[in-house]
Amino acid sequence: MTELNFEKHFQDKVDAEIKIEPKDWMPDAYRKTLIRQISQHAHSEVVGMLPEGNWISRAPSLRRKLILLAKIQDEAGHGLYLYSAAETLGISREELVEQLLSGKAKYSSIFNYPTLTWADIGAIGWLVDGAAIMNQVMLTRASYGPYARAMVRICKEESFHQRQGYEIMLTLAKGSAAQQHMAQDALNRWWWPSLMMFGPKDDDSAHSQQSMKWKIKRKSNDELRQQFVDVTVQQAEVLGLAIPDPDLKWNEERGHYDFGEINWDEFWNVVKGNGPCNKQRLDARIKAHEDGAWVREAAMAYAEKKEQRKLMESAKAEAA
Repeated sequence: MTELNFEKHFQDKVDAEIKIEPKDWMPDAYRKTLIRQISQHAHSEVVGMLPEGNWISRAPSLRRKLILLAKIQDEAGHGLYLYSAAETLGISREELVEQLLSGKAKYSSIFNYPTLTWADIGAIGWLVDGAAIMNQVMLTRASYGPYARAMVRICKEESFHQRQGYEIMLTLAKGSAAQQHMAQDALNRWWWPSLMMFGPKDDDSAHSQQSMKWKIKRKSNDELRQQFVDVTVQQAEVLGLAIPDPDLKWNEERGHYDFGEINWDEFWNVVKGNGPCNKQRLDARIKAHEDGAWVREAAMAYAEKKEQRKLMESAKAEAA
């Protein structure tokens, strides 16, 4: 078969909703797109532990502390699932991590913002995890099998994270005037970065259309962003909190909410590594990687020793 025939056969499988598996033929561009997207997703899960980890020791109750610990542990697991999925595409875990630590690979820009109060933990769960679920539910139907299967479990756990965040915001919104102010302040600061999570406008997205043709994505950035706004505005009304957008209004003709223009200059500035906490996040990951070097070395030494023991036992058995 020629290269053209291989590509047609590949696209026919995608169009027929047949999952692409690691040993199947795939275009190099498809493989590279998946590595970029899955690794960025994995990096985001790992880096996303940092702003929440900042509040473990300061959670307002033992119950809140236990829930937050469980959530952060879930995020670490999500990163491991996704790194494993990326490895099926022929790239090593070491290379993926090196790309993150060197700044070559990106992670979600949302995690370059600080968590200033306990209400921020609620806002992250409600808004950030809510936006993530909106995108990730689509990924459970992604054309690449290992990615889609990893996303099934991740989405189940993320749904709990979103509810946990919303419950924190509900508790604060029903609390004292100071608590209500804290909840509103967190919403004010996290609303626009949450909308940025869906990526650039469709007209400015270099990868969106091709990813949709390959069915890695099922909806465009702007479609998902609109869906998120429509759902979240109603949730804010239940909380009694105000969305910080003077242009927000229901459009009867469209059947959707109209909303204001995102500050795209801020978006691209953060993506390029100039976010408020970008250096802090990378420094923390680099330190953790360096501090954990002895663990990796010990694990490798143990694995080599175990393999040597097996070989010696096998040789003795054959000699006997």
